[in-house]
Amino acid sequence: MVRVLLPVLLLLIAFWVYSIVDCALLSPTRHRGVSKPVWILIVVLLPVLGGILWFIVGRGRQCTAPVSTAPDDDLEFLGSIGSISDQDERIRRLEAELAALDAEDADPDRPGPPPSAAPDDDADGPSRGARG
Repeated sequence: MVRVLLPVLLLLIAFWVYSIVDCALLSPTRHRGVSKPVWILIVVLLPVLGGILWFIVGRGRQCTAPVSTAPDDDLEFLGSIGSISDQDERIRRLEAELAALDAEDADPDRPGPPPSAAPDDDADGPSRGARG
């Protein structure tokens, strides 16, 4: 009798430990029913029954949801907005325009008002605070 009970007891303990480890290491997105900590408590507090419940009810299948990628990694998206060379050419044109604008601002021979010229408040008339 002892020769039969000892291997059965060892198998049940091994199943219980395996159930705890499986429940603890499985991704939380694959748990069904209740949350991961609750499943761990169920498996720990109900050694064999908790493990059976875990494998029948709690352990979900691997989700095959599509993995989304960032727009700059999605070749289909990049193809829909134009080729990469088109974007590079547009960036080069914009940089050239900005450089031309910077060159115009830095030209000291350019006629125009000085950059620090501000309108004179007294020339427009009485100030707002002095009403008489």
